[in-house]
Amino acid sequence: MNLKSLLLGSAAALAAVSGAHAADAIVAAEPEPLEYVRVCDAFGTGYFYIPGTETCLKIGGYVRFEVQWNDTDGDNNWNARTRALLNFETKSDTEYGALGSYIALRTWAEEDYNGGNVEIDEAYITLGGFKVGYMYNYWDADLSGETDDLGSNRVNAIGYNYTGSTISAGVFVDELSKRYSEPTQGANNAYGNDGVGVEAQVSGAFGPVSAALLGGYDFHVNDGSIRLILSADIGPGTLSGAGIWSSGANAYYDLAEWTVAVQYAAKLNDKFSITPAFQYWDSIDYNTAGNFSGGDAWRAGVTLDYKVTEGLTSKVSVQYTDSDNSDDSVWSGFVRLQRSF
Repeated sequence: MNLKSLLLGSAAALAAVSGAHAADAIVAAEPEPLEYVRVCDAFGTGYFYIPGTETCLKIGGYVRFEVQWNDTDGDNNWNARTRALLNFETKSDTEYGALGSYIALRTWAEEDYNGGNVEIDEAYITLGGFKVGYMYNYWDADLSGETDDLGSNRVNAIGYNYTGSTISAGVFVDELSKRYSEPTQGANNAYGNDGVGVEAQVSGAFGPVSAALLGGYDFHVNDGSIRLILSADIGPGTLSGAGIWSSGANAYYDLAEWTVAVQYAAKLNDKFSITPAFQYWDSIDYNTAGNFSGGDAWRAGVTLDYKVTEGLTSKVSVQYTDSDNSDDSVWSGFVRLQRSF
């Protein structure tokens, strides 16, 4: 074997060994892509998927600063308060319809530097049209201004609401603890755990006109209330009216045997609106049995709303109230700044 043959053989052997090692080379695995938050557009804007699930979550709330004032007893009384609300809403598709939940936590600070306690503002579950939990009920809806008082309940309830293209209807069973305007604790009429009520509402929109007819019956006192709210787009704003009749003082309404309210919310431009309003109450007194006996009251006021920028609004409200239950007529109002998100 000559030198040339030896060199060629060595080169071939080295090439074979190098090829074998190259075939067995270790390749580093590519890093797995991170799972960023995905937008969920199935239930409207603001939702995103909770990572690793098919549940959509929406977070919102507001921070509100407000200065209230009145001239009760001839004195100029004022009070500054700050309120914060944070809500969490979840939704997901199921074979029974959309499954949802809603939790709102609220706190406020006034008259001291320590702030207030955190409370559950609402907490409920929805499945399709069914709804159960702690919530503001149908009576919480009112006119858009700050003059009227048309009722409001925050109760544990269970019910069903159907929503169609133009008509919505529902019925709920409520746990009631007191008459509408009286405190739960220390009141002679406190129901404890015995109060039960039922409410039903039919509402709809027909072109520029919308209407909502609501009724509630309080089985603890065997009295109820009926409310009708109408609104129509007229000119640069919306004209709204409401009426309530109560058979006796009950958990749904006890301010009067009957009342009427009217307002006109004029939208002057994209940022500014002004809402003058008026409400009258008849037979505002009632005895221990809840029977209305007499007296009346009225209130007139105006509310100004201004959108400072996206997510930041301001509100100024001035009211004048005259009541047979008070020796003096009262001026009151507030100035509010609110950041919503």
